[in-house]
Amino acid sequence: MTVYSTGKVPQPIVDGKGGTDPGPRNIGLDLQNPDVLVPPETDSGTVPNLKFSFSQAHMRLEEGGWAREVTQRELPIATELSGVNMRLNPGSYRELHWHKQSEWAYVLDGKCRISAVDQEGRNFLEDVSAGDLWFFPQGVPHHIQALEEGVEFLLVFNDGQFSENSTFLISDWFAHTPRSVLARNFGVTEEDFASIPASELYIFNGTVPPSLESDRVLSPSGDVPRSFKHRLDTQTPVRTSGGSARIVDSSNFTASTTTSAALVEILPGAIRELHWHPNDDEWQYYISGEARMGVFLDSSRNRTFNFQAGDVGYVPFATGHYIENIGDAPVRMLEMFRTPRFEDVSLAQWMALTPPEVVRQHLHLTDAAMDALRAEKQPVFRP
Repeated sequence: MTVYSTGKVPQPIVDGKGGTDPGPRNIGLDLQNPDVLVPPETDSGTVPNLKFSFSQAHMRLEEGGWAREVTQRELPIATELSGVNMRLNPGSYRELHWHKQSEWAYVLDGKCRISAVDQEGRNFLEDVSAGDLWFFPQGVPHHIQALEEGVEFLLVFNDGQFSENSTFLISDWFAHTPRSVLARNFGVTEEDFASIPASELYIFNGTVPPSLESDRVLSPSGDVPRSFKHRLDTQTPVRTSGGSARIVDSSNFTASTTTSAALVEILPGAIRELHWHPNDDEWQYYISGEARMGVFLDSSRNRTFNFQAGDVGYVPFATGHYIENIGDAPVRMLEMFRTPRFEDVSLAQWMALTPPEVVRQHLHLTDAAMDALRAEKQPVFRP
């Protein structure tokens, strides 16, 4: 396939089809999305948008950092999961709060301290750093505080419509509760609440906390029975010729009862094999690299999307797809699911474990193609 361009300006022309686009146009976006501007010939039919970039999300700026989110509002197909990208400056807080949804998080950069108290009064306090996960069950109150270098992280919630702007904040509740009620509840005077914030804090400045041990509070009920922290980057990966995959779900991170994930690395020239997930939709976050994803939705519908760092991708339940590294550096990405267990079906494995003559009569494959079928999954491989 020969794609036409004029200088550094790509044009929607390929193999004699299409025509020049003199504008107005956003050339930067066209360069980032070549397979949207000039779709592969295999693309067909009407497929909903399966991509949204955090760079296009509203940035909420606070004195202690910032936050932006991608929900079903930004990506209408994403009904199962939503995500928040957040930065806290050194010592700053994401204030004490809780929400109706569970919270799964991956630390992208820096370090922070996290705490929680469950319904039995059992508490949790740990420091997490780049490559670590945390998980807080729905309704469990918690907070996040950046350590000396600050922190950036990704939050994923098990509800596509969830907005980080609509959580239950301790400052907000205090501000909207009569002081007479506060005084009776805590057994002090109304004057003891004279300085409470007049409105929510959300993200605000603080001082870098002391050592972890000196910050611990002993609960008469003990610690939470299952740690809310998991060290994903140090987990032994499944390595293949084209990269690696670290799978985390309730089997190895027992606290994470509503969310499973895979941290996938695809080397240059390699591919995340043709597959689908039989249990739920897939919500993706691209950490680095340049990727192309082709998605097959049934009824001859197929579409190709391009992704860079900070982009969110989405694949509907049981929809066939692949992800290809089209750059010079490794692609690192997260695949996330609203299920306790990670599951996928490999197209090549399915074919390899089906009677060969059945496959041959369906697809008329050569002997070489039949011999290349793999009975073992190769989640990432180099062709």
